[in-house]
Amino acid sequence: MKKVLLVGAFVLGVSAVSFAQGPGGGMRRTPEQSVEQLKTSLAGITDAQSAKLLDVYKAQAKSRDSLMAAANGDMGSMREKMAPLTAAVTAKLKSILTPEQYAAYEKQQAERRAQMGGGPR
Repeated sequence: MKKVLLVGAFVLGVSAVSFAQGPGGGMRRTPEQSVEQLKTSLAGITDAQSAKLLDVYKAQAKSRDSLMAAANGDMGSMREKMAPLTAAVTAKLKSILTPEQYAAYEKQQAERRAQMGGGPR
């Protein structure tokens, strides 16, 4: 009986940890997943736009990874250095997307910030 109870507690603990990480196991989206998400959430993304977006997201991922390694766990330092990177990516997206697509993208980002408690920027 004790073994069954112990196994049940173990399974419950593992499932609680898995659930706490959320979808994706706490992993960031790949550049390809980011482009696919934009293609589904914004109307009319062309193949040419997709290719440019993929290049932007790949460069962002590379820069983000190097910043994370350099920060060595210091989240405050990393957050400061990520702000210009995020602004640069946003500027590139604005140049790639049509004005209508970019407006929809900005609306989605504002909704996402509101859900996360970050408020408008």
